[in-house]
Amino acid sequence: MYAESTPGHRGEERRSKGHRGLKAAAWAAAGVVALGGTGAGYMYLKLDGNIESLDIDRVLGADRPEEARNGSENILILGSDTRSGGNEELGGGTGDTSARSDTAMIVHVHEGRTRASVVSVPRDTLVDRPECTGTDGGTHPAARAVMFNSAYTMGGAACAVKTVESVTGLRMDHYLEIDFTGFRKLVDELGGVEVTTGEDIEDPDSHLDLKAGTHRLDGEQALGLVRTRHGVGDGSDLGRIRLQQAFLKALVRQAGEVGVLTGPKKLYDLADTATKAVTTDSGLGSVNALMSFASGLKDITPAGLRMITMPVTYDPADANRVLIKKAEAQQVWNALRNDQPIPKSATEGTATGETRGVVTP
Repeated sequence: MYAESTPGHRGEERRSKGHRGLKAAAWAAAGVVALGGTGAGYMYLKLDGNIESLDIDRVLGADRPEEARNGSENILILGSDTRSGGNEELGGGTGDTSARSDTAMIVHVHEGRTRASVVSVPRDTLVDRPECTGTDGGTHPAARAVMFNSAYTMGGAACAVKTVESVTGLRMDHYLEIDFTGFRKLVDELGGVEVTTGEDIEDPDSHLDLKAGTHRLDGEQALGLVRTRHGVGDGSDLGRIRLQQAFLKALVRQAGEVGVLTGPKKLYDLADTATKAVTTDSGLGSVNALMSFASGLKDITPAGLRMITMPVTYDPADANRVLIKKAEAQQVWNALRNDQPIPKSATEGTATGETRGVVTP
C-alpha cells in the first residue's frame, strides 16, 4: 500500500464475519473493529490514550462540500510513509524525515450499511490542488497540475482531505491514516496473511522476494507486497493499486479465519496495536467512536463491496503521470453523491496497470 517515491513507468468465528466489509475498506482499523464486538470496556481508557486524532473540521472551516444527509458516509483512508522513528528502516528511499501519502482510498458507505464502494486514488495523478490550511496551521497556496500526493507532503492530512474534496465534490465525513510500522505490526498480530502469486516477484527496493506459489506473508513481506511497483507488471502506480486491492481481499479472508475474538490477550494485543497505529479525525478519535462506527457496518460483507481505481489515463507528456478521465470520474462522483452503485461504464477504457491476476487471495 506504500511505494517508493521513485516513479515507475506505464504501464474474519461468527462475530467477526459481520465486520468484514469495514476491514476490507479500512484494514488499518481491523483491531479496533474487532474490539467493537466484545464489549471490553475495561480497556477503553488505555486504548483511548493510544489514538492520535486531528480536528479536520476546525482546520478546514466551512468552505467545504455539503454533507450528504442521505444516510451515507465518506471516509478518506491514507497510508503514509514518514521516514521518522521506526519507519526509517522499513521505508527505504532517502531516509529523510519527510512524510508522503502513497495510498489514498475513498470509502463510501452506502445508506443502510450493507454496501460500500472503495475508490483508490493514484498518487501520480496530476490535479489542481486548492489553497488550504495545513495540519501545521500554515496556509498553502493553490497549484495547478501537481501530483495528488503532494497535498499531504505539503500540508498533511488537512490538505489531503481538502484536495480530495476539491477533486470529487464530495465531503469526507471521516479520515483515517496508518504508517509503515503500524501496518507491519497489524499483519503480524493477525498471524500473517495468505496469498498466491502467479509469478515470481522480486523487488529489492521494497525488500520483497517471492517465488510463484502460495505464501503466508508476515508483516514485513506484506508491506513489501503492497509497496512494490518495480518487481512485477509494468512498474506503474496503477499496477501497485491492483496488488493492494488483491491483498485487501486476502486480509478479509484471514480476518475471518484467524478467530481473533477467542482469547482476551489476543484481542487486547490486536486492539493495542491498531489504536497505536492509526491517526483519525476527531470524530473517530476514541475507542467508543470507532466501536460505534464499526457496529454500524456489521452487515457489510465482501459481496457488498465494490473496489475500483479512479478513472485515469496516462499523461501523453509524461508516462510516469496519469490524468483524470473527467467524464468517467464524474460518473463515479455522481453515483456516490446520490448514494448509487458505481456504473460499469465509469471504468471502461481507463488505464489499469498490468498486474491483474498476479496476486490472488
